[in-house]
Amino acid sequence: MDQKYCWNSDEIEQADCPKVGAGDEELLVSKQQRRLEKCGECPRFTSDLKQMHSEDNPLAPLLSDLLSENHRQKSQIQSLVSFLDNKTMEMRFLHELGSVLQSSVDLEEVLSVALTAITAGKGFGMNRAFLLLCDRETDILKGYLGIGPRNMEEACQVWNEIIQNDMDLQTLSQNFRLNKLSSERAKFHDVLEQLTIPLANKDHIVIKALDGRHPIVVQGAFQHPDVPPELARLLGVDTFLLMPLISRNRRIGMIIADNCITNQAITEEDMRSLETFGFPVAFAIERASLYEKLQVELNRVTEVGKKLKEQQELIVRMENMALVGRITSSIAHSVRNPLMIIGGFARAMLKNSSASDPKRTFVESIVAETHQLEGVLDEILNYSDSLYPTRDFWDVNQLIEATLRDTADMLTSLGYATGYSPGQDLPPVYIDFKQLSYCIRTLLQNDINGIGTELSIAISTQKEDDRIIIRIEDRSRHISQAEFNHLLTPFAETRDLGAGLGLALCKTMLEKQGIPFVALADEYSGIHYTITLPTSKEEHV
Repeated sequence: MDQKYCWNSDEIEQADCPKVGAGDEELLVSKQQRRLEKCGECPRFTSDLKQMHSEDNPLAPLLSDLLSENHRQKSQIQSLVSFLDNKTMEMRFLHELGSVLQSSVDLEEVLSVALTAITAGKGFGMNRAFLLLCDRETDILKGYLGIGPRNMEEACQVWNEIIQNDMDLQTLSQNFRLNKLSSERAKFHDVLEQLTIPLANKDHIVIKALDGRHPIVVQGAFQHPDVPPELARLLGVDTFLLMPLISRNRRIGMIIADNCITNQAITEEDMRSLETFGFPVAFAIERASLYEKLQVELNRVTEVGKKLKEQQELIVRMENMALVGRITSSIAHSVRNPLMIIGGFARAMLKNSSASDPKRTFVESIVAETHQLEGVLDEILNYSDSLYPTRDFWDVNQLIEATLRDTADMLTSLGYATGYSPGQDLPPVYIDFKQLSYCIRTLLQNDINGIGTELSIAISTQKEDDRIIIRIEDRSRHISQAEFNHLLTPFAETRDLGAGLGLALCKTMLEKQGIPFVALADEYSGIHYTITLPTSKEEHV
């Protein structure tokens, strides 16, 4: 045989072989390796082999058989390499997915990762996925979240975005959660609302798959005897995958996935891969759901504990105030009778004495001091009465105007200027009229030390939301906040019986009615009172 080509040469030049290219230089001196890798595909060798067949060379059939077997084994090796590459990618993907699922207790994050993994090209590559979760309280399986495009245009846009950004699974899921979770839920709102299936409906194919605990590929959905027509119409696809989510024999939910855009077939391998993926997802969802419920219960218990502590403090405070009330009431009644007798005799003596009587000054002093003591007793008895407010609906503007009329003469005699800005069209407030009148009158004519140069008091009322706000700005009295807080404690100031008791009584009265009372004192700008009044009974407990 006259061999024309290089396949039987021990050494060749690179120009002698069309199959040897850059990087294959070692094949130029290795005849055996060159034959195995290059010659079987070379047209020159094929030509020589044909010539050998035509010459009835007994080696020709053997070489043909060896060449066929070489091609078959190379094809198998390439398939195996491709399979191993895919499995390696799948293992890396599952490892990455498992790391995220195991570390997260946030339900939204878990769901974002799970559905992104199903639909991402770097994951399982399905076009669309719906998540249904079991609601044990209502005993139904209901749609919770959907992800995927609704048409080819949207699909191309999403796929191009993923290719351009080249994000890994965790970044994709984070981006989905931050930027697309709400929009995807809104986009599939109509579908998710209709994906509501009673768990007791054992004939429904979704419930069958959930109870069977194995994934099912449904084909020919529009004609399938076990697929309800409304479900097939809702999904709009003839083939879809049902993947139950089971954790420790507990039914967590169901994932419905399909290729509504590409119409690519769902293979047995796809189903098995998703089945492996379903176990950690179900566990992560259950753990995140339990953590979420635990946080809700923890917050509830914390809130209950806080309210219980407030109630305990309130009970202690009320017991203390009740004790103070009983003591002050007993003292006041014991003092009032002799005081009334002393005052009566003093006023009678004053009435019957002449202006020139040298004892008249002493009698006038007794009458004045008796009057002051009677005022103090009234405040003490009011403090006891403040424990039992009687509320009804009243016009706050009329109340303030009446109070200003009662205090006008006294404030004018002291040189005070008062201004009132009533709010318009204010609704009635739910208050104890007598107690609130007393409080405003006390705030206007209290005897706090620290009179400034500007003797003015400004009052205003206005509506904010569903409440009425009374603001009183007393620019006449200048005192520090610490000193002012001291005066809000009953009987804190003892050198002058009037100082402090009226303000403390006001605070107590308002607290008993559940009315917020804020008093801010400044040594330069004066005292600012804010009283927030309710307009309905429901605001009181």
